[in-house]
Amino acid sequence: MYKLKIITNFSAAHFLRGYKGKCENLHGHNWRVEVSVTSLGLNSLGMVRDFSDLKKLTNKVLNELDHQNLNELSYFSSNEQPSLVPVSHNPSSEEIARYIFEKLKPKMADEGCLLNEVAVWETETACAIYSE
Repeated sequence: MYKLKIITNFSAAHFLRGYKGKCENLHGHNWRVEVSVTSLGLNSLGMVRDFSDLKKLTNKVLNELDHQNLNELSYFSSNEQPSLVPVSHNPSSEEIARYIFEKLKPKMADEGCLLNEVAVWETETACAIYSE
């Protein structure tokens, strides 16, 4: 089994709905994102895939988040109208990792790789990891 990992980043603001503490207020992070893919084999060049291609695909997803208030994006927005089902995706590190994973998964399958996990670092010492 081969495993590749790329590291990239984005900057965004968010606040946690229902949280009691500092993070209930709007604040920002320079998020570090690690994406790992696995493969049983190599291509004709002896690679799982080109690192730069993996980074480009990841950055396409991150560009949707970069310099945004994550709470205002449809995936993370709170829908409080009684006639509509509330959205439950608070923009926590865990949910951000899941969002990135779900966006990347079909793109990896198209390339013959399996998306292994996505880690989202909120600070230098704290991250959330999502995998299936």
